Amino acid sequence: MSERIAIYPGTFDPFTSGHLDITERAAKVFDKILVTIARNTKKEPLFSVEERIMFIEDATQHLSNVSSDSFEGLLVSYAQKKKAVAIIRGLRAVSDFEFEFQMALMNRRLNNEITTVFLMPHEKYTYLNSSIVREVAEFGGNVEKLVSPLVAEKLREKFGNRSG
Repeated sequence: MSERIAIYPGTFDPFTSGHLDITERAAKVFDKILVTIARNTKKEPLFSVEERIMFIEDATQHLSNVSSDSFEGLLVSYAQKKKAVAIIRGLRAVSDFEFEFQMALMNRRLNNEITTVFLMPHEKYTYLNSSIVREVAEFGGNVEKLVSPLVAEKLREKFGNRSG
């Protein structure tokens, strides 16, 4: 039986506790998880790809079957290259579903050998996303329970010591 590899793609700017929760859930289901940063030239990220990879590696070091990477282009092409059988997507609320459903159907049309698997985070993370974390940090709010200690530290450096 071959190794069941799943791709968990996103911008992860930054990697949050909700992202970690989805990663931990996926790591129980698949043999290997590639948490993969989608390089999007249309977005202006706060953190570089290298910094985001460092955040992912730091937060997931307790998970032996998780690694990080980045890619450009079509996700299904990257997944096929990595011999992945699944794409992991997190669903926080019903509002996430329509977009994610459309993407899953398009990915299936492009490569029906790769299955999209939707995972829901713990309910304490259903409100959480990277944009909210950045905004809280920018305005001096406490992000300690929303991200790893490393990310919290780097957010403080980006926005000055206003964030906690």
